[in-house]
Amino acid sequence: MKTISLTIDGMSCQACATRIEKVLSRKETISHVEVNFAGERANVTFDEEHLSEDEIISYIENTGFKAKLITENSTSISPEKIPFPYLMIIAWIAVIPFSISMVGMILHRDNLMINPTIQLIIATIVQFISGAHFYRGAFAAIKNHSANMDVLVVIGTSSIWAYSVYMLLLGNYHHIYFEAAVMVIAFVSFGKYLELRVKRQSLNSIGLLMGLTPKNTEVWRNEQWQILPLSEVIIGDKLRIKQGEKIGADGYVLTGDAWCDEGHLTGESKHVHKKIGDKVFAGSITSNGSIQICATALGNKTLLGDMMRLLDEAQNSKAPIARLADKVAAIFVPAVLLIAVVTFIINYIFLKDINISLIRSVAVLVIACPCALGLATPAAIMAGMGVAARQGILFKDAASLENAGKIDTVVLDKTGTLTIGKPQLIEFIIINSQNYNKKDFLQMAAAVETHVSHPLANAILQSAKQIEDLIIPNANNINVEAGSGVCANVDNYGLVKIGLPEYCEISLPENLNEIWQHSSIVAISNKNNQAIFAIADSLRDDSIEAINTIKKQGIDIGIASGDQNSTVQYIANLLNIDKAYGNSLPQDKLSIIKQLQKQNHIVAMVGDGVNDAAALTQANIGITLRGGTDIAEHSSSVTLMNRSIMQVADTISIARATLNTIRQNLFFAFIYNILGIPLAAIGLLSPVLAGGAMALSSISVLINAVRLKHFKPIKK
Repeated sequence: MKTISLTIDGMSCQACATRIEKVLSRKETISHVEVNFAGERANVTFDEEHLSEDEIISYIENTGFKAKLITENSTSISPEKIPFPYLMIIAWIAVIPFSISMVGMILHRDNLMINPTIQLIIATIVQFISGAHFYRGAFAAIKNHSANMDVLVVIGTSSIWAYSVYMLLLGNYHHIYFEAAVMVIAFVSFGKYLELRVKRQSLNSIGLLMGLTPKNTEVWRNEQWQILPLSEVIIGDKLRIKQGEKIGADGYVLTGDAWCDEGHLTGESKHVHKKIGDKVFAGSITSNGSIQICATALGNKTLLGDMMRLLDEAQNSKAPIARLADKVAAIFVPAVLLIAVVTFIINYIFLKDINISLIRSVAVLVIACPCALGLATPAAIMAGMGVAARQGILFKDAASLENAGKIDTVVLDKTGTLTIGKPQLIEFIIINSQNYNKKDFLQMAAAVETHVSHPLANAILQSAKQIEDLIIPNANNINVEAGSGVCANVDNYGLVKIGLPEYCEISLPENLNEIWQHSSIVAISNKNNQAIFAIADSLRDDSIEAINTIKKQGIDIGIASGDQNSTVQYIANLLNIDKAYGNSLPQDKLSIIKQLQKQNHIVAMVGDGVNDAAALTQANIGITLRGGTDIAEHSSSVTLMNRSIMQVADTISIARATLNTIRQNLFFAFIYNILGIPLAAIGLLSPVLAGGAMALSSISVLINAVRLKHFKPIKK
């Protein structure tokens, strides 16, 4: 199976997105389809052996929309330019004489009235030229046995135009309503134009990220420095970045030193000092220095590019709460058509006036366009994702964002999460030995731990490397038991086991001092040779503040760690956390998450190690810190780019704010129709006012979503 992303042009409402999903879902070779109306994107998973990308594009275009494949090197995730609205301007120019005519009618000034024939000419131009795209959309929808906003607009305005033409031919000039059709098209077109601008500009966070890289940069070419477009830079080029300039590529520092602002990646505003050999990232801004770097990654291969890709995919995925809007949109337009017919019949029965009955039924058609309903959820998701990205928080998809807003319990790993993750060897005890000294044990330990990715293993390696003349022997037949330990055959020593004391079959001495009570104990055994290491780590600077902030959000907190109970309890006491689970193997952490879920808790697991992977997958939300193990990042739903536990609190607050915005948007969308349709049916809303109200409903939903972009998580 293969998944592709496409841009979709021409959707007028959620019903269009639903139609595309239905058409593609009918194909047996397509397993999954998600179409985002607000993002104008589609994600399609299909059997590439029996279906091509061009065929998928053809299916979409047969439904009346334009589709374009987003390739790996494509820049189309950036917002496309909005075409100049010539046809909308024509419609609004036509509104001017009709407005003057309406004033003349109110003031009984015949000299301000437009000749009916001229009205026909102007209205016809607007109806079939400015409104041509409505007809194309309606025809495509009907051809595919569905209905959308275009169908409502076309039926409504065409009815008014046709009826007015009929009255004009009869010479009944008092019952022509060309101005209503013209103004409805003008208002709806203006609303759709504003909607497009907000979607592609104000809601777009990808464009902001793209603006972080320079268009040109200074490159060493032909034995001299040249200013070249960034597109001409190749991997291996030497770039010079002066004070105040943006870095255009990922790389490492060759010469010089400078302070770099990497807030676009981490959400952290503090600057980082970069010197020879240090990594630098595209989009960073240098200050207080100048550096020369070697480019190692460009464009979408950089960390910024990868972040943009992940954000783009997440923004255009669909949250479970969006299914409500999808279900309503699927039946909404047919239901509105039925309501409009019933409105016409009832009004004609009671009023015996075909003019009033027609106007009221048309007003129902216009006010009930489902645009706001389709925008309610995806617009808020796009805004929320953008806010999170600026804070250095990356959600894998929209469902993750929605679930994060419902969290009531957080379980945290200890090492590397609550603590710095750079523990040090502080004490060493040989329990049994056959002429082995400290150097021998460190050599054996280092030989095995070289093959392990864990902060405790790194602590032992660093201590071993500090001993002069220590040679790390080769190890083979590595066998890792996640959460327990690792064993291997080490040259000149034989089988060596290192890990938890029980894994190494070692009984701890009873007279260990307080240092051992608050440290992680790593045991090592080789035949009858046994020793233990005391490894201590310190809390992150923000751990206490972060835990207090999470608690203020009404979240229950627990710690689950593979370290011994005393060490875990010590950290829990420092942080005032009641639930502490020590000696937790991967299956124990998994069991803890399952037990909490059985108690109807929505659980987030926070960790960055191999032994956290199962729990991260099982949790409703798995949160990992960037730079953790690959399996942890793969198993998680959220990545914290700043490696700060405070970002867990930020994740929850942003997700909750997004959910609140979605609920507000859905309320706005429904209330417009709940109130608007009855008002239109009884004549309190003319088609013109209905057109304006419909446009206002979409814009209000989008503006409410844009408001979310200014949300800032509370730090205390």
